[in-house]
Amino acid sequence: MREHSADRTQTRARAELRGDCASCFGLCCAALPFARSADFAIDKDAGTPCPNLRTDHRCGIHATLRERGFTGCTVYDCFGAGQRVSQLTFGGRDWRAGPPEQRRRMFDVFPVVRQLHELLWYLTEALTLPAARPVHADLRGALADTERLAGGTPEELAGLDVAAHRQRVNVLLLRTSELVRAGTRGRKKNRRNADLMGARLKGADLAGADLRGAYLIAADLTGADLRGADLIGADLRDADLTDADLTGAFFLTQPQVNAARGGPGTGLPDSVTRPVHWTAGR
Repeated sequence: MREHSADRTQTRARAELRGDCASCFGLCCAALPFARSADFAIDKDAGTPCPNLRTDHRCGIHATLRERGFTGCTVYDCFGAGQRVSQLTFGGRDWRAGPPEQRRRMFDVFPVVRQLHELLWYLTEALTLPAARPVHADLRGALADTERLAGGTPEELAGLDVAAHRQRVNVLLLRTSELVRAGTRGRKKNRRNADLMGARLKGADLAGADLRGAYLIAADLTGADLRGADLIGADLRDADLTDADLTGAFFLTQPQVNAARGGPGTGLPDSVTRPVHWTAGR
């Protein structure tokens, strides 16, 4: 009974760590900068609202973002930071209606909370991994600390040393990775921070591999075995995951999956959903 209750708690926690644009004041469209590239059709400075952002905080070209050169918008997720900052940190006060100082503070705080929510995502997932049970107590402590920091006042968040906190959490996530990957049979490849851009990895055996921070941009991973691989921070932009098996892969986020290409034969862990721009099916 206790395990089923824990499962429901984790499911609810993950749901809260996904962006809810209807409860946000379009913060990612205003607070963050864009650089003209394959991902964005225009340059936009941080703190300047996107010209496509309507006064009701909805995107005016949401249905045609990819066609209009805003692929970067379609793969972004704030991990629920937008609705927290909008509705909790600033109590539902719209940045458009408030004084300039409130607007600046809201835009400064949003990226901080987004980083904390990303850590909450990883910690929440780590607590679902049976192999990481030896560090579950420490993970729960880190989760509570991170949640407390994310719930801070605008002033507390603005003064927070996020990098230092990330480093403390990363020690636990590294230990989690070691424990989980130890259960994978065979030689577990170390490709941490590797430059694999455009690499030909069709059918590659990457089961249990350490791919933390690897550059897999436009890599051919069709049919690759990525079961039980650590994918935290891996850059999967335009990587071809057709028929690849990522079941059991961990620390994989929705933005990473959204940035890749795949199809009905791509196996995904339960923590992410199949992007709508992929071929339908699961």
